[in-house]
Amino acid sequence: MAAVKLIGLDARTLLSGADDVLSTTSEAWAGRWPRAVALLTRQALERSLEELWAAKSPPMLRASERAQLLCLRQWVNPELAGRTYYTWSALSQACHQHAYELAPTTSELSGWIETVDELERTIRARLAPVAAG
Repeated sequence: MAAVKLIGLDARTLLSGADDVLSTTSEAWAGRWPRAVALLTRQALERSLEELWAAKSPPMLRASERAQLLCLRQWVNPELAGRTYYTWSALSQACHQHAYELAPTTSELSGWIETVDELERTIRARLAPVAAG
């Protein structure tokens, strides 16, 4: 089965952007930066999954995010897969602004970035033999 070519920014670039917004103070981002970081981090997580499925199982690209996350434990450590599912759920909630909810904290965002970073590195290592071959 041939790998699928993905278009757009890769997971590492999206994650780097999230980290930049989180660590850079700017008047332009006042009040909006937590959700911007959450959105970029969630996009990085979803792109990591797309990168995995494009190389290993292209039909999975048509599955829902929940289904992809449930199948993830076949490719990465089950503990990491569980943390990834939790992180995706938390990021999804954080991306939707509600007047009665507080934005995620710097600590929460940092933890989610760390999980997505670990996922991205794990997937990249898994795909390295595919890219070399």
